[in-house]
Amino acid sequence: MPKILRARAAQDEREERRVRKLAVSRHGPADWILHAQMVVRSWDGERVEAIAQALHCDAQTVRRRLHRFETGGIEGLGDRPKAGRPRRLTTEDDSRIIALAKQPPPGRLVRYTDGSLEAREEQKAVQWSLDALAQAAKEAGIAVKRSQIRTILLREGVRWRRTHSLGDQR
Repeated sequence: MPKILRARAAQDEREERRVRKLAVSRHGPADWILHAQMVVRSWDGERVEAIAQALHCDAQTVRRRLHRFETGGIEGLGDRPKAGRPRRLTTEDDSRIIALAKQPPPGRLVRYTDGSLEAREEQKAVQWSLDALAQAAKEAGIAVKRSQIRTILLREGVRWRRTHSLGDQR
């Protein structure tokens, strides 16, 4: 007969109050709220399988979280830091690179309201390439390589160059 797993009892009234308050919270980290709900349901006498079904997760996840609460207390409700090296570029850097790719390249001719054509910088690229984007990002103060730019743009679904057929000679 399998052993029935339950969350350990709260160490004091304050811990129980904090976990129950977190379980019904609408604002806060979603993982903490979900894990607090698991603990509270366990305190209320529900079995692991019933908790998993009610919270739409796997029973092994509930078991793992109850064990983490037992060893770590309230701090065990949160997720552990992810493995691996942290990202060097911030999301703001990603946004700046995407915004850069959506701008017209500095060497492209721009038609002004009076009908004249002029390029911002005649010696620069006419179309965006990964090298041109890397150079523009470097000039904007973002230390990034072309492979990172490619990864960012592919992840976000941003097209950085126009494709055209061989017959299209504009």
